[in-house]
Amino acid sequence: MTGKLKKLSKNTMEEDIHSPILSKNIIYNKQAVLFILLGAFFITNALLAEFIGVKIFAVETSLGLSPLNWQLFGQQGSLSLSAGVLLWPVVFIITDIINEYFGSKGVKLLSYIGVGMISYAFIMIYLAIYLVPADFWIASLSSSGVPNMQDAFSAIFGQGAWIIVGSIVAFLVGQLIDAMVFQRIRKWTNERWLWLRATGSTVISQLIDSFLVLYIAFVLGPQQWEISLFLAVGLVNYAYKFTVAVLLTPTLYILHYFIDRFLGEENSARLRAAAIGE
Repeated sequence: MTGKLKKLSKNTMEEDIHSPILSKNIIYNKQAVLFILLGAFFITNALLAEFIGVKIFAVETSLGLSPLNWQLFGQQGSLSLSAGVLLWPVVFIITDIINEYFGSKGVKLLSYIGVGMISYAFIMIYLAIYLVPADFWIASLSSSGVPNMQDAFSAIFGQGAWIIVGSIVAFLVGQLIDAMVFQRIRKWTNERWLWLRATGSTVISQLIDSFLVLYIAFVLGPQQWEISLFLAVGLVNYAYKFTVAVLLTPTLYILHYFIDRFLGEENSARLRAAAIGE
């Protein structure tokens, strides 16, 4: 009797591994493992992008080039972008992969979780800022040019409320639009042209994201940017995201290939079909 149970358990486990239905033990279900990995990578990159985004860097100088001194809408300057641009392209790609295999519902679920985790992280950071610092810690790096560690910590991590709200709202709106446009293009093209639905959805969603975050954070916020500055900076940011979205298109096909191999062709086809029909 025990031998039969062991054999039955083993056979059931093998069937679950190749089944589109979640197994009782989730770690043996490849679809579940894939969703967890993509979700973890998606949320981690979104969180990191929010935190490193406080640094503004000069694009031309970082690439060893002379400043372009562009002029847009009466504004002049060099190409200055948030350091968050290092990670947002990764979020775009992961979003498209999640949409491809788990549909817009998968993207929406992870986007809502992402917003919750980002909000939670900022709350914890603000609590950390208001903790009374130890006396020895305040001047611990004065020899390295940081006279007050508490001020440095607050300046780097204590982003303004308008910036936080703007980035969270823009992130969520951009993700929801991306999910919708991706599936619309997918249905119109009858599952063909992965590059079109991936690039098209990113281009449209990031057009809204790029301007929405700036409008909330710097036009409605205390800095009260002029519309000309808002349009100029927004256009530069969008141009970067548009260019990166196009350049990273081959990455989607590479990930698609390895995921299909991981799931198996049959399971991959079932998962993608379910993502279309939802």
